[in-house]
Amino acid sequence: MRFRVASRSLILSASLLAPALFAGCNRGDHPQQIAEVAPDFTVQNGAQSIQLSKFRGKVVLLNFWATWCAPCIDELPSLQRLQALRPDIQVVAVSIDDDPDAYNKFLQQYSINLLSARDGTQGANLKYGSVRVPETFLIDRQGNIRRKFIGPQEWTNSEIMNYLDKI
Repeated sequence: MRFRVASRSLILSASLLAPALFAGCNRGDHPQQIAEVAPDFTVQNGAQSIQLSKFRGKVVLLNFWATWCAPCIDELPSLQRLQALRPDIQVVAVSIDDDPDAYNKFLQQYSINLLSARDGTQGANLKYGSVRVPETFLIDRQGNIRRKFIGPQEWTNSEIMNYLDKI
């Protein structure tokens, strides 16, 4: 009898734990593209054009964001501080917004001074498997993806700054 109760308890615990193990905490922060060359793209946004491959030789933080995304809005000041503190790192902010007027109004309203372009439906984010925002890819000087960050980050905290120093 005692064995049956223990056995049921063990089975119940395992069945509750299994989904958590398979879901994992990773959530894609180690995408298949790690250590591979970052997919190149050109985003044409009116007069602004960004071609990722032109930044070879620099460390790039490629950030996918949107004006309607509250975590993105929270993260943008931190990205701006990082860019000001570390001119050796190029922050490239690619908005997935469809509405050019909302995007331009947002940039003016919040005084966004990062290198940014609106991608809309051009799909640069899809080349990275990025469908949620914010998502940020760290690309090394050789153009290889080194890390993926999901969700907003405090880009000037000591842990991230130390990590960036090692790239």
